[in-house]
Amino acid sequence: MARRRRPGRDVSGILLLDKPIGLTSNAALQRVKYLFRAAKAGHTGSLDPLATGLLPLCFGGATKFSGFLLDADKHYRVRVRLGETTTTADAEGEITARAPTDQVTEEGLRAVLERFVGQIEQLPPMYSAVKHRGERLYKLARQGVEVEREPRVVTLFSIVLRVFELPDFEIDVHCSKGTYVRSLAEDIGQALGCGGHVVALRRTGVGPYLDGATAFVTIEDVEGAAEIGPEALDALLLPLESALSHCPPLRLSEDAAFYLRQGQAVLVPRAPTEGLVRLYDPSNRFIGVGEILDDGKVQPKRLF
Repeated sequence: MARRRRPGRDVSGILLLDKPIGLTSNAALQRVKYLFRAAKAGHTGSLDPLATGLLPLCFGGATKFSGFLLDADKHYRVRVRLGETTTTADAEGEITARAPTDQVTEEGLRAVLERFVGQIEQLPPMYSAVKHRGERLYKLARQGVEVEREPRVVTLFSIVLRVFELPDFEIDVHCSKGTYVRSLAEDIGQALGCGGHVVALRRTGVGPYLDGATAFVTIEDVEGAAEIGPEALDALLLPLESALSHCPPLRLSEDAAFYLRQGQAVLVPRAPTEGLVRLYDPSNRFIGVGEILDDGKVQPKRLF
């Protein structure tokens, strides 16, 4: 009779992993999950192997709230090389076209960048995880198949030029979920008349977590903590409600907490008039997320 695998530890919280280059998001997740000996874990949106930076990992009960990080705004630092177009819009692809960059000026680049701020339409690249008839586009692309894709509306809140060193430039991008940074680089290069592709990409922020304001954790940090023990590992985690720090807190009475747990909307004095709220019981324990309805009541949205 085969021995049953022992269940993992009951770990709960969020790890702000600084994903290294060359590793897939799932490989990074599985490595960290193994080090934590965690029973349940998931990541909140893939990063390409070429990309580095913030990959929030949710453990245990925090996985219930991963959708809030998936839907959150993202921040990236991007280095683009002009004059070369590639099959994948990044440095991993084959170069398909070359063009001179002598005509590109910093003033001209700034003018082009301004045109991309706001709501824009993007065509998902063939080398992406979007599905077509149940098949990932990148799998079709590797077979040499190209299919029609529907454009998507995304929002670019800001694009800040940091470095201008032809043929490269570097920008900080603050964007909505679903933005394809590789497509943005390609479109900027096309608008400049010379093409372009991403040569370096780092995610510097997801929702409330921003590089510089919050410490990111490397895999080496996790490995070092694992050698010390479970307490050192758990000290690396943030509480799950930290993913909702942009939502105002709302303390509930015992009755209100009871009825919310039954799935009922309740009227709470001095509640905000709109949006999402973090819900706490009378003992100040986090119990989930609520949404303010048009009639002023609080509707449970996701309970812990």
